[in-house]
Amino acid sequence: MVHAIKVHETGGPEVMRWEEVEVGDPGAGEARIRHTAIGLNYIDVYFRSGLYPAPNGLPLVPGSEGAGVVVSVGEGVDSLKPGDRVAYAGPLGSYAEERIVAADRLVKIPDGVDDKTAAAMMLKGMTARYLLRRTYKVTAETTFLFHAAAGGVGLIAGQWARKLGATAIGTAGSPEKVKLALENGYSHVINYRKENFVERVREITNGKLCDVVYDSVGKDTYPGSLDCIKPLGLWVSFGQSSGPITDFNMAILSQKGSLFATRPTISTYIAARADLEETANDLFDVVRSGDVKIRINQEYALKDAVRAHQDLQGRKTTGATVLIP
Repeated sequence: MVHAIKVHETGGPEVMRWEEVEVGDPGAGEARIRHTAIGLNYIDVYFRSGLYPAPNGLPLVPGSEGAGVVVSVGEGVDSLKPGDRVAYAGPLGSYAEERIVAADRLVKIPDGVDDKTAAAMMLKGMTARYLLRRTYKVTAETTFLFHAAAGGVGLIAGQWARKLGATAIGTAGSPEKVKLALENGYSHVINYRKENFVERVREITNGKLCDVVYDSVGKDTYPGSLDCIKPLGLWVSFGQSSGPITDFNMAILSQKGSLFATRPTISTYIAARADLEETANDLFDVVRSGDVKIRINQEYALKDAVRAHQDLQGRKTTGATVLIP
């Protein structure tokens, strides 16, 4: 028998349990994989707490990204074979020693990328890619604000922005995190605990403001984020680590300068196999070239997922975190 982290009732980190699970054989179009590393992401907290309802109800095995080795494949799968190194982002259930995954959601890990790096970067890296290359196509002429710049997505976005020549402004919550973000591509980083980020953005941009604001924080940065965007600019709300925005009024977009707003999710951007491959390949390319370095700053045993979630929610982590089965 293999083990997994299971959630039988939503709540705090303590609701997660280390239990034996039955995996079974892969069906048609599926593959069974043995995880070698699993990524930790804030969206895992949302599902565990019940903020996001689990698609298949409870009990739930959390986790949205991982890397490992193919153990066996089901009928009709000819793109993979046992022994292949693979990674994925999206289908819930990665907090497990082994699991079944739809084969068309798996991508082969190229030479030059190790399993821990792949596990740590798939969700965060492909999120950064769609944000900067599709949700808003960032160029050398772009100025943007990225909240939580020292987080997993933020550090990748800063490095990718540097490659694109964009002016990246970040926010972070401590001198250490400010320093880290500056080392990873940001031109300016605002310590939001000591400075008013709206006022600082105005100063940094000489009143011109930003083309786009990427906001994964939610309640604590709203509506301030809107005051950092130039007329006809874009607000990208792609997370809510501080809590959901509950009083959003469409009219505020006109009042702040005929702004555009979007609430994207990675599942839409990689739903088609061609989009998944393009997004993953772009990410692998910038990592293998050295333009983007994936910084794994924390490792926990998978069975210690409770402590990992406590540290994540306590904002004690930076960069990427992996769980090791």
